[in-house]
Amino acid sequence: MDFFIQQLMTGLSIGSILLLVALGLAIIYGSMGVINMAHGEFVMLGAYGAWAMNAYFGLGLLASLAFVFVGVGAFGFAVERGVIRFLYRRPLDTILATWGIGVMLQQAVRLFAGGELRYVEMPSLLSGTVSVFGTIVPGYRVFIFLFVAALFLVTWLLMFRTSFGTRLRAVVQDRQTAMCFGVNADRVYSLTFAYGAGLAGLAGALVAPLKSVSPEMGGAYVVDAFFVVVLGGVQSLFGTVASAALLGQMSGSLAYLANDTIAKALVLLAIIVLIRFRPQGLFATKVRS
Repeated sequence: MDFFIQQLMTGLSIGSILLLVALGLAIIYGSMGVINMAHGEFVMLGAYGAWAMNAYFGLGLLASLAFVFVGVGAFGFAVERGVIRFLYRRPLDTILATWGIGVMLQQAVRLFAGGELRYVEMPSLLSGTVSVFGTIVPGYRVFIFLFVAALFLVTWLLMFRTSFGTRLRAVVQDRQTAMCFGVNADRVYSLTFAYGAGLAGLAGALVAPLKSVSPEMGGAYVVDAFFVVVLGGVQSLFGTVASAALLGQMSGSLAYLANDTIAKALVLLAIIVLIRFRPQGLFATKVRS
């Protein structure tokens, strides 16, 4: 039983981090259809934002989260207004443009913050361990799990219980008809992209105490995030949660039985097989026209 609980908590920990990174991508990709190759760099900006708030202003990680969300969200808003809005319905151009933005962000961070590894201190309040059903687990991992759960709830309420979410779903379903009813589609898209970018920044800030902060750190996360979003069903938030939990449990169990490299390869193989036979994802959303 102890082994089962330990593996369950490991899988939930991995899955919560995957969901944390993928949630912002699910908003941008699932709602707007934009393949944002710079999403990993938004994660990286959030990590560097947490480091800078501590290094230059003395703020701890928890106190800096609001500033990171607003800062990265504002940058995402500017990117959508300045670049992305001119490339809708041109997926190849969007991929190339966002990839170029990601490369420029990496070089800008190297120029202004240096290329050496940076470290973000874990909050002392969360640095200990807690007992979950008799099993000792790191307190910070539990905090991330609870924080991601709360963040998902806020996102779901925003999408399905507010007028903004209604406008967004109307624009996604039929942009021209929504605009005929007075919906400002351009503003809806800009705010949606900004919110997704802000979520990515939060992901980077919360992952920073667990990983070294570097200009290249976002690359590995964005690949896994795309796996989560595509496997769960592009427009399904609950599908994103389910696929993150599934991939987290698979990665944790396979890594224990073999090693991280083999686990990564087997998880990728499983995703390829699932997409081959169910290309719409595990939890595709049915939309009435």
